[in-house]
Amino acid sequence: MGWPLIGNTWSFIRAYKSQNPESFINNLKKRYGKTGIYKTHLFGNASIIVCSAELCRKVLTDDNNFQWGYPVSNLILGDHVPFDYISSHKRLHRLLTTALNQHQPPSSHLGTIEKIVINTLEEWSKMKEPILFVPEVNKFVFKLIIAILLGSGTDDTQIASMEEYYRKVYHGLHTTPINIPGFPYHRAVQARKVLANKIRGVLGERRERRCNDPNPNTGIIDFIEKADFEDGRAMNHELLVGLLIGLFIAARETTSRTAIWATIHLHNHPRLLHKAKEEQEEIVKRRPSSQKGLTFTEIKQMKYLSKVIDETLRIGANVFSIF
Repeated sequence: MGWPLIGNTWSFIRAYKSQNPESFINNLKKRYGKTGIYKTHLFGNASIIVCSAELCRKVLTDDNNFQWGYPVSNLILGDHVPFDYISSHKRLHRLLTTALNQHQPPSSHLGTIEKIVINTLEEWSKMKEPILFVPEVNKFVFKLIIAILLGSGTDDTQIASMEEYYRKVYHGLHTTPINIPGFPYHRAVQARKVLANKIRGVLGERRERRCNDPNPNTGIIDFIEKADFEDGRAMNHELLVGLLIGLFIAARETTSRTAIWATIHLHNHPRLLHKAKEEQEEIVKRRPSSQKGLTFTEIKQMKYLSKVIDETLRIGANVFSIF
């Protein structure tokens, strides 16, 4: 289907950047029938497109026969990661799960998260000009992620610099993978190198602080860094950097998009906003006078807000395709 080599690449990119990315699949169904499977070329490679629930389930659950096929893996993990490390996604998943389970409970981060949220909202309220909501939320969420992953010791200048290059890397994930100067993908590859160097610098500073400070601000990365693979191999430093970049992408994009769309939907539905606000006020009223901040128990009591978030995720899912 489509042009030789190019195939349906341009129509795929055009649909992805449009307000209706599903138009790409809908057009295939209209032209070639609702078979659920189509053959074409995407990004210079022969490709099979599957879109039925049954076929998608088979592809996504068969790790032995289907692996990542888009150069995004190199962009995230880097070129210097040993292939046998990145070839076993399940092994990495188990490694991360073990490290996360050994880490402090989510409630231990609430104080840091609450402080960042309050400070950010106060900064926004003091601005004399209207803020650009989406970029500001993205920066704010990135700061939260850094605090959770790397601890609260990273200064704002370092965070702002990493966020700048992270944005360039993320933009490169959705471009044609042409690694030639002048193309967005090439700029993303270069930005990834700078971002990796900045992450290495931050990790180096953290190691020095751990040597001098008996009670450092710990982050999830401290537990991942100490973890070993099942066969006894130690964590590779380059893989650690790649994992962090991957966690940045997974955590920031889902969290910021959910926060943005939840805000938009609540703004457009005042009755639901009022109901969510009432729930928060009731929780605060029940709070003991000796309690200073939010607790994990209070979060579990936010039943209605949880439904708002779940519904936002349901109607606002941004995953268009997986390679």
